[in-house]
Amino acid sequence: MEVVLDKFEAFVGVNFFTMIFAWINLVILYVFLKKLLWKPVKNMIDSRQKEIDDMYSEAEESLKSADEMRAEYEKKISSADEESEEILRRAQRRATLREEEILKEADKKAKRVMERAEEEIMLEKQRAINDVKDEVSSIALDIAEAVIERDIDKADHEALIDEFIDKLGEEV
Repeated sequence: MEVVLDKFEAFVGVNFFTMIFAWINLVILYVFLKKLLWKPVKNMIDSRQKEIDDMYSEAEESLKSADEMRAEYEKKISSADEESEEILRRAQRRATLREEEILKEADKKAKRVMERAEEEIMLEKQRAINDVKDEVSSIALDIAEAVIERDIDKADHEALIDEFIDKLGEEV
């Protein structure tokens, strides 16, 4: 058993030179890896971090820009709403004014038509009166000739007619 134990100690045993050699190898490996790997890996990590930071800052700027554009868009929409309301108000005012103009023109036309109708009525009335005068005068003349059996001159005839019509107008 001792042989086995010696062999085990020789196998597992700690040798001072081996330990120093292992430490020197570890330091050399550390320096070698630091020079060859650490700086490039660190540079790569730093560049990736910078890219990520840039992406975040661009995203924040885009978000701010989007917020500004949204605010500007909302402002334009509200001004467009106000402008459309103003256009509607102006159109309503113009329509009201046009309506008033049309009504005034219609009133004027109606008044002119009424005046013409009244004039025509007066003319027709005058014609009717003149026709009646003529008829009455011819009847009166016929009656007078029959009564007097003589011819009346034109001036006497007109005087008799006017007198007869005046009396007839007073009775009516």
